[in-house]
Amino acid sequence: MYHLESSFSGRNTLWRYVVMFAAVLLASNTIGAIPLLVAMYIRSASDPGVTAEISANPNDLSALGLGQDFGFFAMLFPFFIGLLAFALLVKPLNGRSMKTIMNGTSSFRWNRLLISALVYGILSALYFFIYLKADPSNFRLNNTTSTLIPLILISFLCIPFQAAFEEVVFRGYLMQGFAVLARNRWVPLLMTSLLFGLMHSFNPEVEEFGFLEMMPQYVLFGLIFGIVTILDDGIEAAIGAHAANNAFLCIMVTNRASALQTSAVYEQMNVYPWIEFAGLLVTGIVFVFILKKIFGWGPLSLVAEKVEPGRSDDQTPYTDVLSSIR
Repeated sequence: MYHLESSFSGRNTLWRYVVMFAAVLLASNTIGAIPLLVAMYIRSASDPGVTAEISANPNDLSALGLGQDFGFFAMLFPFFIGLLAFALLVKPLNGRSMKTIMNGTSSFRWNRLLISALVYGILSALYFFIYLKADPSNFRLNNTTSTLIPLILISFLCIPFQAAFEEVVFRGYLMQGFAVLARNRWVPLLMTSLLFGLMHSFNPEVEEFGFLEMMPQYVLFGLIFGIVTILDDGIEAAIGAHAANNAFLCIMVTNRASALQTSAVYEQMNVYPWIEFAGLLVTGIVFVFILKKIFGWGPLSLVAEKVEPGRSDDQTPYTDVLSSIR
């Protein structure tokens, strides 16, 4: 096993993690906001009230008059900047390369990402087909025009960066950090899943349907991706599944409270969080066992195994996480 163990060869004092998150958030919310700020500046020159409209509803960029596809791109662009900022800072801050954050080795396993994305995409399509047949009145055909082409292109080109950013931060960087602290796998799995859920607490779905109704879904997503990361000893498969899930939703089905508003093929009229949770749970279990068969993973008990440092001379001691600022 390499993924979680590789963190012991880096520098893990707490202040380094704080600086990393502050820098990534600053970059994504300043440089990442440039496309949206430019559009707002141009629009506000002729309509000063547009700033207030956007501030009142940040997820609805129709006031800019630039179409949903631009709004979709503008919402995804900060993730690209955040990922770039992280890649530039992880070596000087933590003494580790991006590849060691990915899987603890020197190579990126593209086959893991692509196979995982394909499997999760197929399962998502099957789940949606069953849901559509079971409750057809809950879905309205929303878009079958050529405007789907730019939506598909943006989804396939940009969403992988969004998924990669979140997986690098949670199932890569933070999971490794918690592994140094806890010396096991289950604590990093639980902690990163909870933090992943809390990160999404600002999504409009939470405001629309309630914190307690939506949090189980986000935490479950974190658990699924975290289990996949542990069993596959790297985050490539988690990136693939995450990207496939988000791209499928953006292209195929939207709803009024969706964080990423798109001109998808279908619009879901009513969202039932606990039905969605049950569907995600079944899909996640099937997904894990299919990948386990394809990749020949070890037993699920790997999640409970300890994480121990190797014997590299440049390893950081366990207590370095909370002490000895270097």
